[in-house]
Amino acid sequence: MVALAVVLAVLGVFVVRLVDIQVVNANDHVNDAEEFATGASQTLYGARGEIVDANGSVLASSTVLYDVQIDPMLAAQGIDRTDADGNTVLDADGNALKVPWPELAARIGAVTGQSAADVQKIVDDALALDPKKRYALIKQFVSTQEYQALAALKLPFLTFPSHPSRTYPNGAVAGNILGFVGSDGTPLEGIEDLQNACLEKTDGKITYQSGADGVIIPGTEVEKPAVNGGTLKLTIDTDLQWYLQQLIAEETAHYQANWGGIIVMEAKTGKIRAIAETPTVDPNDPGASAPADRGSRLLRVAYEPGSTFKPITAATAIEQAGLTPTSSVETPDRITFPNGAVINDSESHPTQNLTLTGGLVESSNVAMSQFGTLVPPQVRQDYLTRFGVGGGDALGWSGAPDAGFSSNAPDWDPQTYYTTTFGQAFTVTPVQVASVFQTIANGGVRMPARLVESCTKADGTVVTPDEPAPVQVIKPDTASQVSQMLENVYAQGTLADDIKIPGYRLAVKTGTAQVPDGHGGYKDNLYMTSLAGFAPADDPQYVVLTLFDEPKTNTMSSANRSVFKKAMMQVLTHYRVMPSNSATPLLPITN
Repeated sequence: MVALAVVLAVLGVFVVRLVDIQVVNANDHVNDAEEFATGASQTLYGARGEIVDANGSVLASSTVLYDVQIDPMLAAQGIDRTDADGNTVLDADGNALKVPWPELAARIGAVTGQSAADVQKIVDDALALDPKKRYALIKQFVSTQEYQALAALKLPFLTFPSHPSRTYPNGAVAGNILGFVGSDGTPLEGIEDLQNACLEKTDGKITYQSGADGVIIPGTEVEKPAVNGGTLKLTIDTDLQWYLQQLIAEETAHYQANWGGIIVMEAKTGKIRAIAETPTVDPNDPGASAPADRGSRLLRVAYEPGSTFKPITAATAIEQAGLTPTSSVETPDRITFPNGAVINDSESHPTQNLTLTGGLVESSNVAMSQFGTLVPPQVRQDYLTRFGVGGGDALGWSGAPDAGFSSNAPDWDPQTYYTTTFGQAFTVTPVQVASVFQTIANGGVRMPARLVESCTKADGTVVTPDEPAPVQVIKPDTASQVSQMLENVYAQGTLADDIKIPGYRLAVKTGTAQVPDGHGGYKDNLYMTSLAGFAPADDPQYVVLTLFDEPKTNTMSSANRSVFKKAMMQVLTHYRVMPSNSATPLLPITN
């Protein structure tokens, strides 16, 4: 009975262990068994997904690079020499003549760009450590052309493991937003990084048993397939992006600005069709660009927008103070308000009765301060918030600035109480500025800014990004009135001759934003200048924003006129937008 009890106890332990192996931890042991049985494996590389533009043109794709590996022991023995027909050449005794290793090393080096001595040294050093050495690396990451040339040499001691790599066929076009990947395939910047969930591939593996000579034993292969990344479709138009990058590079150099940028946004959808800037980066060689130029300034800079936000003050006053485009106020070139705040216009002028339209046409800080403060400060801040201030731009860009209000309405000091009416005391991004004009052009409906159209997974599933819902920021009638006033900024201001595009009605506003000096004040005579607008104003299709950081040869917003006109003309031509069929209705600018 004691012996039986011992046997049963041992049997019970075996049963428990069997259940643990075959049930509880079955998967782990299957993997262990496969590794033990196969003993060798090879990575099956998947392909990182393509990035394409709105029309399907490839902006980024995967290619293959190769390592050149050598068997030093075999290489040192040379190979049989053959004639033109591929027959082995024999000596007088009937023995095969050999091509010596130094000659073979020269053939390899001629393809890889190395000297024969360098190739020889790699093999010699390997054999010096181990006379039976079977592996050494000649060169990493050679191109497909080099690989094909080496394979054509038919050297049995060379092998060519492949590695996926990234290529950008259009060079620097859209490089500022595409970003790039590291040599190991890790996404490091831009869309490559932000949309990695779509683009990322999953490598597979093939495992097998091999003999002592390294030859795979047939029937032992076990394959886990690789999964390619998805195809990411952007809203960008490559042809338009290319043209605007050339344009902004020329204009930025002409005005000696630190940098410049252009954004083109579709008025009815918020889709960004171009986001060009200079300096920029070629993702094929990011190391050739300065670190500050390897990302997108247009998506990472925050600044006080200045006069481009005066239309928001006009819209707020129309809806909350009952004003009309012809409402007027007495406007000197300098005014001291009851709370002690002093507001100046940019130029001296006689006192005049400017209408709300005139306040925009003349870009009068004094007039807009008086119009804006007819509305309680909290309501004014609420309208700015509804237009996007402090709320981000829906793009979710890495490194996006912490833009917004320097203080909230209850805490506004005497000066801030007024400067918020003309675009100071808060910061925005360039995309948020473009969105303001998109909102006005779209009947008061703010559409989320978009750069990504969709992701098509490897299995064909199409995934569209989750976007914030459109927001009715102002009434359609208010948007129509503000749009007409912005048309008059063009038609009756100093812009008309410089940016006129025959046949098209334009609605525009300039901005000359002061630049902080880092010590609580502003720089002298250095500004962030901009010009934003949409066309055709009677049926808005596209918004264009141009921006210069501290232009030197012309420090005012008039520096933007040339680049704005050329950019808008190209947009209207590129998309074959029909001309306007009516003239701009002129509104009084004084009473």
